Amino acid sequence: MRHGKKFNHLSRTASHRDAMLSNMAVSLIMHKRITTTLPKAKELKKFVEPLLTKAKKLTAGSPIEAVNAGRVIFSHLQNKEALKELKLVSEKIAGRPGGYTRIIKTGFRQGDQAQMCFIELVDYDENMAKTAKKATRTRRGRGKGAAAEAPAAEAPATEAPAAEAAATDTAE
Repeated sequence: MRHGKKFNHLSRTASHRDAMLSNMAVSLIMHKRITTTLPKAKELKKFVEPLLTKAKKLTAGSPIEAVNAGRVIFSHLQNKEALKELKLVSEKIAGRPGGYTRIIKTGFRQGDQAQMCFIELVDYDENMAKTAKKATRTRRGRGKGAAAEAPAAEAPATEAPAAEAAATDTAE
């Protein structure tokens, strides 16, 4: 019976699935964003989020914890360059309590209509980064204040051409 064994096998053997997720995790860490199908992205998220949590110990933990975390992560990724890049990523995500990746659906693939998406590291997307919002003013109460200010602003504008016309008449 397969009670409690619910995860997507992705139509692959266990060794193929592990190798594929490892390679996709390395690509995600190196490039910060990859495009893939939605089921693969969901499985990759389950695979890479615990690794990113362990990667925090590479910089913040004690030296013994850092060595152990590095070895555990390397056993999953099998890539030294990705481990070096993961140290840089861990410094940037140190304050985040979880949720290091984001999945955004992009539509359907042309050939087989598979649902496509891209998965990215949250702190590395400049377009989605929160920026300070411009303070907007409400339009309530604009009836009396705007009516009083508008004629006052127009009055000097109408007097100025008359003053210029009077100045040109006296100069002639």
